[in-house]
Amino acid sequence: MNLLGNIIWFIFGGFVGGVSWLLAGMLWCVTIVGIPIGLQCFKLAGLSFWPFEKDVVYGTSSISLLVNIIWLIVSGIPIALGHFFSGVILCITIIGIPFGKQSFKLARLALMPFGARVVYTGY
Repeated sequence: MNLLGNIIWFIFGGFVGGVSWLLAGMLWCVTIVGIPIGLQCFKLAGLSFWPFEKDVVYGTSSISLLVNIIWLIVSGIPIALGHFFSGVILCITIIGIPFGKQSFKLARLALMPFGARVVYTGY
């Protein structure tokens, strides 16, 4: 069931969301200082392409808080808004609610991606 969910997700929004993460990662990798941020964006692009069977666990540290604030100002808000509006549109129908929940998960992650880990929850 999760494979089918991932395939449908990829067709109806996951591709666009994943490409937005990839573009943000490439822009961050232009500078030497931004390479760690860009690498995190590439990891999260994989989650955005195939979000089912995966969950996000948030941790805390002072360094990740500082990087999250810089991320939020530079790149986080546009990506989060894109995932949020996608989630609202997907939740209009009953069939789209599981996909909308995945989009809201990605919107939250787009606001504070550093210090977060992607955990595989499949069987």
